[in-house]
Amino acid sequence: MPTRRSNNNRLFANIDWISVGIYLVLVFFGFANIYAAVFNEDHPNIFDATQKYGKQMIWIGTAFAIAITILIIDAEFYTAFAYILYGMAIFSLIAVFIPGVGKEVKGSHSWMNIGSLAIQPAEFCKFTVALALSKFLSQMNIKMTNISTKLYSAGIIILPMLIIILQHETGVALVFSAFIFVMYREGLSGNFLLLGATATILFIISLLFNKYYVMITLVIIAVIVFLLVRNKRKNLIVILASLFITCGMVFGTDFAFQKLKGYQKTRINVFLGKEIDKDKTGYNVNQAKIAIGSGGFWGKGYLEGTQTKFDFVPEQDTDFIFCTVGEEWGFAGSIIVIGLFIVLIMRIIYMAERQRSSFSRIFGYGVASIFFFHLMVNVGMTIGLAPVIGIPLPFFSYGGSSLWSFTILLFIFLKLDSHRLQVFR
Repeated sequence: MPTRRSNNNRLFANIDWISVGIYLVLVFFGFANIYAAVFNEDHPNIFDATQKYGKQMIWIGTAFAIAITILIIDAEFYTAFAYILYGMAIFSLIAVFIPGVGKEVKGSHSWMNIGSLAIQPAEFCKFTVALALSKFLSQMNIKMTNISTKLYSAGIIILPMLIIILQHETGVALVFSAFIFVMYREGLSGNFLLLGATATILFIISLLFNKYYVMITLVIIAVIVFLLVRNKRKNLIVILASLFITCGMVFGTDFAFQKLKGYQKTRINVFLGKEIDKDKTGYNVNQAKIAIGSGGFWGKGYLEGTQTKFDFVPEQDTDFIFCTVGEEWGFAGSIIVIGLFIVLIMRIIYMAERQRSSFSRIFGYGVASIFFFHLMVNVGMTIGLAPVIGIPLPFFSYGGSSLWSFTILLFIFLKLDSHRLQVFR
């Protein structure tokens, strides 16, 4: 890609400080809520490394160091090494299966020990997939209308998904489905989004009702449509093909559901209302709703949340961190947090559209899609609008792997954006 150097060689020239500002607010607000979620009166010092908030402060410091390092590195590095970084990420996903390298945490074999640190390679795979997809789709003569392009793009996304599923991290694997929005922006037919939405609806219906009743309903619908368009043979072929596909999806859904682990089935059934707190599976969500609802409009006040203090909500510092926001900061605080995320996502999309480089534009949409998916699912599962699949809220949930991966995603794009004036094509 031909480039020209700007006369301004300052290290942080053209950085979007609005995005950086929102990032800092979210990180520090997130830390404040982690502190509240696991507060220990005997160890109030925020730098106490024996407590989770002390460890999170270390993660935050290292995240800032990573962010600065990313901004120092030349923007062309991310384009040149996109495939290499992707390959390294795939290797790390496979490495967790090696005895002595991988570490099992809560039934998930997706962690790796590096010295005294335990990291989750799947988190870092998000930015490498975004880089590899951007590299592939930004090549000359690559068009999303071609079958080969669709297949290669799907392969880049699906390969890590399959490995992560084998690690028993289905929730993390589902995050990669967000890249379909990137493909749509680059020319993928809207019919694929419609197909995905239809498949999701059919999946839910197939779980709610007996598969044979669903099949009979589909046949009746097909017959009615056929009677309305029976004079057109082409339409008949389309109807029969659609019936065959949808019936296959119904049986496939039932087959896949039966292959899930017991706790996964129960989570889905609780979410769909088919079971009520069987084996206390719905306890987390019920307590989360109580915590958020008890906060009212203005909240109970910082460090005053009773549900938070007495650990009524399991995983409140990680997957259910939004409960602390709702209880202590109330509806007003929750809206502010969600609003900040929405502003950041919209800002990223705005910056993506102003890129001269297709690589940078595609990567920007990848970042926005991942943030959007995490926000919607994490908040949704906290208030009972989405199944509990265990994914973190960006910059809020406790943990180094999550914070680092989201920081890397955002700041690589900020670096690419700062380089946009040096690209002319």
